[in-house]
Amino acid sequence: MTTLRPQPRPGVLDIAPYVPGKSSAPGVDKVYKLSSNETPLGPSRHALAAYQAVGAHLEDYPDGAATDLRVAIGKRYGLDPERIICGAGSDDLLNLIARVYLADGDEAIHTTHGFLVYPIATLGTGARPVVAAEKNLTADIDTILAAVTKRTKVVFLANPNNPTGTYVPFDEVKRLRRDLPPHILLVLDAAYAEYVTRNDYESGIELVATTDNTVMCRTFSKIHGLAALRLGWMYGPAHIIDAINRVRGPFNVNAPAIAAGVAAMEDTAHAEMASAFNAKWLAWLTDEIGKLGLEVTPSVANFLLIHFPPAKGKTAAEANAFLMRRGLILRQVGAYHLPDALRMSVGSEEANRLVVDALREFLGQTA
Repeated sequence: MTTLRPQPRPGVLDIAPYVPGKSSAPGVDKVYKLSSNETPLGPSRHALAAYQAVGAHLEDYPDGAATDLRVAIGKRYGLDPERIICGAGSDDLLNLIARVYLADGDEAIHTTHGFLVYPIATLGTGARPVVAAEKNLTADIDTILAAVTKRTKVVFLANPNNPTGTYVPFDEVKRLRRDLPPHILLVLDAAYAEYVTRNDYESGIELVATTDNTVMCRTFSKIHGLAALRLGWMYGPAHIIDAINRVRGPFNVNAPAIAAGVAAMEDTAHAEMASAFNAKWLAWLTDEIGKLGLEVTPSVANFLLIHFPPAKGKTAAEANAFLMRRGLILRQVGAYHLPDALRMSVGSEEANRLVVDALREFLGQTA
């Protein structure tokens, strides 16, 4: 029977839509949103001023090439601006990568607890997402390589990974690139790179600079505090940047975002302050929550994964409900195949202390 209305391409209605972290708690006057990995320090004051200044000229189209922003990024990291492309958040760029390099019947690999946008972007092109099992909640290079078939065209690797907070050392990332067939595009998603302080980590800049088949995606939403503006960037080989520029929207980054992004890139002091704040409170939260008898996955990002094994009699769902009643909003991660855990963003000092106190009360412990 012929349908009487337009139909999406096969498979689209089978895609589970992305659900962001909650931002409100019914019946609670004051909430502490710790569900979306936002910085508690907010944006640079210079970025805020630059954003506001554009308000006097909203009738003007933005620069479709985001030239000033690409130059600022290039200056900050020592990169060729011609090999940088900007987008409405890094998820915009991830979808563009899939659109350009995947087609019906192709395969794209991501890991068990990888960013939910990877399978969404893959399925949207008619390609098939292939899941490579992790080990100890960390991407495993041998497992990824074993998942490669003749249909594989893209490998997505979040490093550090969200929501686990784990990372793959640079030597292992280089091994992955070396052992992947050269026609496979390796996408290094380094949204949380600015928070990592480990000596054996590298965001991907070196691999992009020295190979013809690797790209690195970054975001302004996390350490730079510009999540509301939806701004991201990608560094890649010239031929990949050229291909993606041919299909991206002509004005996919708005003018206020461009202006704020330039100022954020230039305000290195603000980013350093945010990194130092995060390092202090990430360590404190890991230690204090661990003292309560809860397992915390070691994290190098601005969030941590807290586990509530059902065998101990207190579930993640119960903990979430308990915290929500107190206005403390963490992220349930069942969609990431982690039903027995909650992800907590590193928040303000007040929020961090409130969560620890609330968890202590939830577990029936005394200070």
